[in-house]
Amino acid sequence: MVIENFFLELSAVVAIALIISLILKFLKQPIIIGYILTGILVSPYFLNLIGAESNISTLSTLGIALLLFMVGLNLNPKVIKNIGKVALIGGLGQIILTFAAGFAISKLLFNFSSVISAYVAIAVAFSSTVIVMKLFSDKGELESLHGKLAVGFLIVQDLIAILVVLIISSLSVQALSLSTNTLEYLLKGAALIIGTFVVGIFVLPHLTKFAAKSQELLLLFSLGWCLAIASTFYYFSSSIEIGALLAGITLSLSPYRYEISSRMRPLRDFFLLLFFVILGSQMTFVNLAKYIPQIAIISLLVLVGKPLIMMIFMGIMNYTKRTGFLVGLSLAQISEFSFVILLLGIKLGHLEPLSNEILSLITVAGLITIAGSTYAINYSNKLYSIFSKPLTIFERKGKQIDETFHSGKEQYEIILFGYNRIGYDLLKALKQINKKTLIVDYNPNTIEYLEKKGVDCQYGDAGDLELLDELNFSKVKMIISTIPELETNLLLLKQLRRLNKEAVFIGVSHQLDDAVKLYGEGANYIIMPHFLGGYHTAQLIKTLGLSQEKFNKEKIEHLKRIRERKAIGHEHPKHEREHNKS
Repeated sequence: MVIENFFLELSAVVAIALIISLILKFLKQPIIIGYILTGILVSPYFLNLIGAESNISTLSTLGIALLLFMVGLNLNPKVIKNIGKVALIGGLGQIILTFAAGFAISKLLFNFSSVISAYVAIAVAFSSTVIVMKLFSDKGELESLHGKLAVGFLIVQDLIAILVVLIISSLSVQALSLSTNTLEYLLKGAALIIGTFVVGIFVLPHLTKFAAKSQELLLLFSLGWCLAIASTFYYFSSSIEIGALLAGITLSLSPYRYEISSRMRPLRDFFLLLFFVILGSQMTFVNLAKYIPQIAIISLLVLVGKPLIMMIFMGIMNYTKRTGFLVGLSLAQISEFSFVILLLGIKLGHLEPLSNEILSLITVAGLITIAGSTYAINYSNKLYSIFSKPLTIFERKGKQIDETFHSGKEQYEIILFGYNRIGYDLLKALKQINKKTLIVDYNPNTIEYLEKKGVDCQYGDAGDLELLDELNFSKVKMIISTIPELETNLLLLKQLRRLNKEAVFIGVSHQLDDAVKLYGEGANYIIMPHFLGGYHTAQLIKTLGLSQEKFNKEKIEHLKRIRERKAIGHEHPKHEREHNKS
């Protein structure tokens, strides 16, 4: 009977989550918000559907383990090496200042105890790796300068979060002071971490290589590795969460990490639903009304205070105001780690007697900041154009790290936006016709590569109006955009036609309707990559006939071009619709 009741309750929870998630999908909000709202709706304050809470709670523990495992998969330590000092200084600085502000506000304004103030401060200090990675991936900005910097800061945050969880777990419940076994506990935790990395570096690559021979075996092995490391940490009185995260980090160096991540995601999402349902169901609404001022202040600290702190650090490190603004917006939400730490504190009795109230306060603030930052990130370019002038105070005078790489203010006949797979071939053709060309790209690695090759180039985003004003479209003869986003191409086209009605505009589109719209706005030609393959092959057959010898000669040339592409890091897109802007 217990099993049947649990099955019915679980079915009802999933059905409600589906309805709410569909609504949020329509509103372009993260699904995580839908999970939390589901928990609130099925809580005792509303539908009271969770009778077998212990069963759902057990499954939710598995969900958070899989979530942190997936976070670890995306925390490739090589990113820290590439960004280095900037990530460490910015990441640590932001955490310290946000923690200090959160603690002072909680202690002085809210009159919370020191312990509760510390938990609130920790909760607001961290940002959500899952949400930021998802939004940047959707926008194609993971390879941009601000995308790489944001990911670097998030990695530093998550590594510090591991340490925080480790320390909290070692504190005694009664006095919240270091227990007599704290040193032993920390040493044991350090030994487990070192042991995990040793096995991950020297043994894991051989195991994953063998498991990768079968897709099903690779999935089973990855899940087994996650649960084995998490269980090992739990067995030695450490944290399941730390074990799962480290299991993901050790697999992040594997060449199969993308395949593992894509296959684990559906499983993670199901159990993650249950975690956030439990989180929402533990909220209390009895005294929540009196915490509305606190919720508003905490939300403002996260949505406004954290970006301002990041812009200060970015300015000090000589980044432009635009990069600082975009990085700051990306960190303006409360992390999933914050909820993990709060639930751990409640479990250990650290937040008594306000456990439910504090959890409710941070959860509501989390909902507000996750929703707010989602819109801010999606409309970051429009927001920057509004606040651009006041943001000048955050920018130091002199040469900026991410400004132009070409010298002088030369006049170019052609400006090519995006040196990607299409731009690569276009540049070769433009060199042959001897036209003075400038390449604009927002991937700093691409700019460094072009600079070494002696190609005139400039770092920048085609969606940045200030950049477009600097480029002086009035004198150009042709604009080529290899960026598939309709909004960006419309902006370029509008700017070009405003200043220069004679210049040729060539763009790229992956959608038929978008191509028609661009032609209607005055574009001269739209490249549609997915429709060119068949046309090109048809022309080859007309030219080469049915001769294997002629096709083999073409194959040799094609292989040569493929190897050139691989040498500079080009890959064929994995999905039908390519999100990458560059």
